Amino acid sequence: MTASVTISPLNERSEFFDRIADRIWRAWWQPHGVPLDYITEQMKAGLASAGLPRAFVAHEGAVFAGTASVIASDLDERPQYTPWVGAVWIEPEFRSRRIGRQLISHAARYALGLGVPTVYLTARPSRRSLYEELGWTAIEEGVGDLDFTILTWDAAAAGLIGPTPSPAVSFKS
Repeated sequence: MTASVTISPLNERSEFFDRIADRIWRAWWQPHGVPLDYITEQMKAGLASAGLPRAFVAHEGAVFAGTASVIASDLDERPQYTPWVGAVWIEPEFRSRRIGRQLISHAARYALGLGVPTVYLTARPSRRSLYEELGWTAIEEGVGDLDFTILTWDAAAAGLIGPTPSPAVSFKS
């Protein structure tokens, strides 16, 4: 069965705020002792922003499917790179439906629509090939304690010069 998934800016679907904060915190911050309140405060700043940061939510009606964000910086080791697609999370029951690919593309297109020439993303070595399949190009390997690969998506090379994606888009998964 094919279902329709919508990607919306989080500020238009704030009912997903707590769930997204929880998922981001558990996946990347809780293991390092960062309190959940830190993540919620960072996300609140994004709700008030007209540019960056910006969080997107994938959903089937009122059912949360996943999230991705565009943020100014994702690696303290590389402050010269900005902006980044980060905090990509897909609920387990929605995985293998290409929703993550749609969220990553949507977030990257949003960032490029702000007029920046390049968007960045980090990947663990096991996930690098997924991003390369999506058109991202590796520019550095073995970065930081987690041995990240840094990838870029260039507006011109990807044929993405044009308008920012609509605030909410739907697709069949």
